[in-house]
Amino acid sequence: MARKVTDGPLRNKERTKKNVITAVGQILKKEGFSGLNISKVAAKARIDRRLIYDYFGGLEGVVKAYLNTHDYWKIDPGDLDHIVCESKADAGKGLASAVLQDQFDSLMGNEEMRRIITWGLSERIPALKELDLKRENTGEYLLREVCDPHFSGSDKNFRAIYGILMGGVYYLTLHARIQEHPFCGIDLRQAEGEAEIKKALLQIIDWAYGVSEPERK
Repeated sequence: MARKVTDGPLRNKERTKKNVITAVGQILKKEGFSGLNISKVAAKARIDRRLIYDYFGGLEGVVKAYLNTHDYWKIDPGDLDHIVCESKADAGKGLASAVLQDQFDSLMGNEEMRRIITWGLSERIPALKELDLKRENTGEYLLREVCDPHFSGSDKNFRAIYGILMGGVYYLTLHARIQEHPFCGIDLRQAEGEAEIKKALLQIIDWAYGVSEPERK
């Protein structure tokens, strides 16, 4: 019986790349974006720094690879048409609610994601700008194909409403974990506080879509 191959150039390369990406996350959580450099990443991954240049082209390539594997709102382009088709039944109300709550949960529960958001707001990193543009283009497509028709002729600008909600999720989750004290008397570090914010997100979406509280229940 032939022995299973567990080593080799390709397998070793993929293992090394995975270790490098893991090292980036570990440094990011502990030191923030200012702690990232080739030497630290190589030391954390326990590899020769030359391999980072060989496999990723440099620090920017490493960051891009890391972000592509840790995007909290990554939708496969091949799934977009299916998502649009499924979401048209309620004009995108369920999708809008789910994305907000998923983003809230992701940012509350993942230090790396919060670091990425903070990083993107404070530094002009090409890889972060590229990732943000991808998200924006995906969101634009979903809004145009699903939500815009429902609000056409309405006095409600759903894009503006959703932008405020999304921005609120960003800020509240960062505030809760960095400042570590309540916001407007609501402690998001407690399950009850998280539940109240998520309930409010749903209520605002219901209002935007013209759904009353009794109807939602």
